[in-house]
Amino acid sequence: MPTQDIRKQVALALEAVNNKKADDVALLQLPGESSTFTDYFLICSGSNPRQVQAIADEVDERLSKDMGVEPNAREGYQTAEWILLDYVDFVVHIFNAQRRAYYDLERLWKSAHKLTAEELMHPEAAVAAAPVLEVPAVKKRAKKAAKKKTTSVRAAAKQSARGGTKTAGRKVAAKKTVAKKAGAKKAAVKKTSAKKSAVKKASAKKAGAKRK
Repeated sequence: MPTQDIRKQVALALEAVNNKKADDVALLQLPGESSTFTDYFLICSGSNPRQVQAIADEVDERLSKDMGVEPNAREGYQTAEWILLDYVDFVVHIFNAQRRAYYDLERLWKSAHKLTAEELMHPEAAVAAAPVLEVPAVKKRAKKAAKKKTTSVRAAAKQSARGGTKTAGRKVAAKKTVAKKAGAKKAAVKKTSAKKSAVKKASAKKAGAKRK
């Protein structure tokens, strides 16, 4: 089927779900690798089973009456939790809120492109109007300079940390040296005092022997 005819059918289905006040209407154009499956998903929600069925009936009736198109398959109409109308080139999904949140088709098909009705019927204009985002050279240079500055700051911090570690090591070593010297000095003083005491005792002993 010609692409323009498919778009007209999808646009009519989109108009039908909006006429029945469907919630959270989303039109997805599936990526090229999925084109053998289908081209478009029309997804919407109803607030209760009756509205879900009414939306499905409206889509079915409008496409049948206005374009002579019948769905290749209908599923889930009786339970009205998730009604699926398969038109081969596009599929209409009508959920209640709980089922839609559970299956989350938008997340499952996140590679698909979300379309508006205008983009659906005039894809060339939509592509031409799409803004081309470019990063100015000034921003690139600023980003590069900021990255370089961050790297320099990190390197300086590491060097400072290493220097601080070395300084702390020197201080500890110096303290140990001072403590060692103080201990040696104290031991020498103690040894000298003991020697003097021994000399005094020996002298006293000699003096006592002479008196006898």
